[in-house]
Amino acid sequence: MQQLTVASLNRDIKFEGFLLVRAAEQRTSSNGGKYLDMTLCDTTGDINCKMWDGTVQPPRQGSVVKVRGTVQEYNGRLQMRIERLRNPAPGDDVDASQLMPCAPEPPESMLKEIHRAIDGMKTPELQAILREMLLMCGDKLVYYPAAQRVHHAERSGLLHHTLGVLRAAEAVLPLYPFLDADLLKAGAIAHDLSKTAEFISDEAGNVSDYSAEGQLLGHLVHGVAQVREAARRANVDGEYVLLLSHMVISHHGLPDHGSPRPPMFPEAEMLHLLDDMDAKMNEMEGVMRRTPIGAFSEKIWSLDRRLYHPRLHEEEKDDRPLPPISSADAYSGLL
Repeated sequence: MQQLTVASLNRDIKFEGFLLVRAAEQRTSSNGGKYLDMTLCDTTGDINCKMWDGTVQPPRQGSVVKVRGTVQEYNGRLQMRIERLRNPAPGDDVDASQLMPCAPEPPESMLKEIHRAIDGMKTPELQAILREMLLMCGDKLVYYPAAQRVHHAERSGLLHHTLGVLRAAEAVLPLYPFLDADLLKAGAIAHDLSKTAEFISDEAGNVSDYSAEGQLLGHLVHGVAQVREAARRANVDGEYVLLLSHMVISHHGLPDHGSPRPPMFPEAEMLHLLDDMDAKMNEMEGVMRRTPIGAFSEKIWSLDRRLYHPRLHEEEKDDRPLPPISSADAYSGLL
């Protein structure tokens, strides 16, 4: 299946090919007309699409569609105006592994690495709580993304982000030996696990909506409840339960970013810094992949700025191969 990637699209480019539906709904314009508002993607990124035809029904989330359209720019962001849309037909050369954004490592290996980190801890209270929390998440951990959009919005993105923060924690611990290593690593593993209850995702990693718990509580408050319930099931009490609960509820750092409390001890502050770093680096990596060398990106709303792609590797082609997508064959049957 040879076609342009989403990351390679620029203004005025005409596109024809297959894309995965991340979201699609029929909306009403200011003049009363109906149109389709969609987010379509491949493994390199996603793009907002509009189809100004009120007779076309929105395709199913997680399905593959073939589209023909022209890339435009609206409010500083790329947008595709769709002219034609159809479902795949028999005989179409569709490679679903090229369309499904997923973590760069197999989820099974990422989960094993997290379990090894827990097994290597010297604090049985934290080990018991974390094992219960992983059990409470169940099979969702294998495929859940870390976000609906923005960072690690991919199949197995929650594991990808969790492991990224854990590896960063292990890297900085030798620099700050006064930190409690087990507590910091426990916070890295636990901090976002309640996202499996915050929103609703299919097995392709597409988030359709936030759950009732997600909208009424959010993953910080729900995460504290998850820590407490895991501790109860593991018959653990004492200060570690309180400390881990605080790390979960404070890892966004400031009230403006959703944390009811700021980090109040060093391990909590370090978790906040590492979480913020991993999220921003993941998002910036995606922006660099779709921004030509020597150019500025569109405004990235979550970062409130545009990004520049330096000319450090200008000798490399813009169409250099992307990192391989792992376990693609296992995922392709989902579509």
